Amino acid sequence: MSRTLAIIGVLVILGGIAASQALFVVDQTKQALVLRFGEVRRTVKDPGLNVKIPFIENTVYYEKRALDVDAPSEEMILSDQKRLVVDSYARYRIIEPLAFFKAVRTERAAASRLSVIITSSLRRVLGNQTLFDVLSEKRAVIMANIKREVNDEAQRFGIEIIEVRIRRADYPSAIRENIYNRMKSEREREAREFRAQGNEQAQKIRADADKQRVVLVAEAQKQAETLRGEGDSQAIKIYADAFGKDPEFFAFYRSMQAYRNALGGGDTTMVLSPSSDFFEFFNSMEGSPSVPSQ
Repeated sequence: MSRTLAIIGVLVILGGIAASQALFVVDQTKQALVLRFGEVRRTVKDPGLNVKIPFIENTVYYEKRALDVDAPSEEMILSDQKRLVVDSYARYRIIEPLAFFKAVRTERAAASRLSVIITSSLRRVLGNQTLFDVLSEKRAVIMANIKREVNDEAQRFGIEIIEVRIRRADYPSAIRENIYNRMKSEREREAREFRAQGNEQAQKIRADADKQRVVLVAEAQKQAETLRGEGDSQAIKIYADAFGKDPEFFAFYRSMQAYRNALGGGDTTMVLSPSSDFFEFFNSMEGSPSVPSQ
């Protein structure tokens, strides 16, 4: 009895191993090839549970989803002899697993082959374009042509190219440095030119301001002298009119001014005759001029 149970247990184990080897699952993101002694027997693209001959057939899985490949940066010469370092990438999908298996077998080998194809296509297409074309709206047409060429080459690998893009296009380091120095020199030249023009304008404005200042000062001085002359004339007229009405008061006022000017210092010594005209108002208590003696 125990021997029978052992045999049954062994058979169950062998059956489980055989079942595990006979059954395989294809995920919805995958597609599979069933190989018998290295030869492809069938392709399984639909997801689900499948059966194969255990220990004789094996499976190889490939992605259904889009895959990326980064082409190495390459220096390329455009039709106008400009040099660019182009960094590109592509996205592709495996649509024929059988052809893919026969051509490249692995995704790493496919990426290597596609990198060469992309670089060759870039050199061929960009070699007929100018730098202006690459940087203008024409770039979309250029990339469409590159994608078509790469796709034509990739179809024999069972691959469909989704897109090819230039990630970056720049001048080589040496040329970039020369361009930078040239642009810097040009900006410095323009700065010097603008500065010289600014100085010229400043000198013109300053000279015009100085001229206007001189004119304004001269006009103001002229007007001041005119007003001062008119004022002096009016003052003289007023004094003349006032003194003409009372000549005696005018004589008295002028004598008082002369006394103040002559005697106001305090240290002035004068030797004059008391009967001189200068002291005519000193001989009268009323301030009237004295009558000269006969």
